[in-house]
Amino acid sequence: MANPKDSMASTWRTADKSTWSTHHHIIDFINAHHTDLDKPIPVFSKQDKIPHIPQLTQHLWILFYAMIPLGIHQALLSVYPLGLGRLAAFTLYFITFNAIIIREVHILRRLAHKHGFLDGDVHGRDGVPDVGVSRVAKSLYKTTGSRLVLATWMSYNQSISPFDVMSQPSWWGWLFLEIGLYGIVLDFWFYWYHRAMHDVGGLWKFHRTHHLTKHPNPLLAAYADHEQEFFDMVGVPFMTYVTLRAIGLPLGFYEWWVCHQYIAYTEVWGHSGLRVHLTAPSTLAWLLEMFDANIVVEDHDLHHRKGWRKSHNYGKQTRLWDRIFGTCIDRIESSPQNVDYVNTGDMPIF
Repeated sequence: MANPKDSMASTWRTADKSTWSTHHHIIDFINAHHTDLDKPIPVFSKQDKIPHIPQLTQHLWILFYAMIPLGIHQALLSVYPLGLGRLAAFTLYFITFNAIIIREVHILRRLAHKHGFLDGDVHGRDGVPDVGVSRVAKSLYKTTGSRLVLATWMSYNQSISPFDVMSQPSWWGWLFLEIGLYGIVLDFWFYWYHRAMHDVGGLWKFHRTHHLTKHPNPLLAAYADHEQEFFDMVGVPFMTYVTLRAIGLPLGFYEWWVCHQYIAYTEVWGHSGLRVHLTAPSTLAWLLEMFDANIVVEDHDLHHRKGWRKSHNYGKQTRLWDRIFGTCIDRIESSPQNVDYVNTGDMPIF
């Protein structure tokens, strides 16, 4: 007999709002829906060309929004010259982190009504399930908050301002390298933890909730049990930080903040299911491309759609470790001959 808690039925958006809880109202108030109910979603066949979205437009989007809290932080120092304490810094970056994620979801919804969804000729996207509204609403702040608690605890120094580091040309050079390496190293730890969740019988119970969706949307990126949330949001970033430090690249707070923006951006895109050919933005994307190790939206979408207890495409930032350990699966709509590099899309900042 099916467990009611496993239901992916999503009817609450059209239900009487008097039946809604606070969490329903929160999601609706921030307008974090993956589609507008009154607008059509275009449907394409698997053979229709899929538009490419270049790396540059994504880098510009991420860096534009990542710099906003750094600018606010620097401006506040004119009022608080002794620097922002850990709690104040956490609050500033926590609020802006959530605002950036919500902004990304808004733009992805706009793009969905333009480009449609992968596998859209067979199945629509899953909505936030009726039984999971509370879980999803809470995940919005847990995803960002836990990562920032770790970052402020391990790397924040209130005597160092954003201007102190950003005024040094060498900082930008190291940031360029760290953005690329952070995604690759993080994906190594994520790959093996994620694969273990599938391959080790006793661990699957902590991951199966996330796989209840076969056609995820951005808000389902963190639809998971507490154990998975901890490793996704704390365990894997911690191991990545320690690894980079061990090889001589200790992340300061500001570069870790920027790296977090790249990771979160790709996580949200990876669960969007948008029918575009978009490789995860990285300063080392050119190197990954040499080994056909860049990840695209369809890769993680196929992990959900075709995988369950046994799966493939375990990486979430790259396909490097899937390539090395033989767990890639062929793309369908994003196959090389199906990508349109002429009529490209973009990631609009506004």
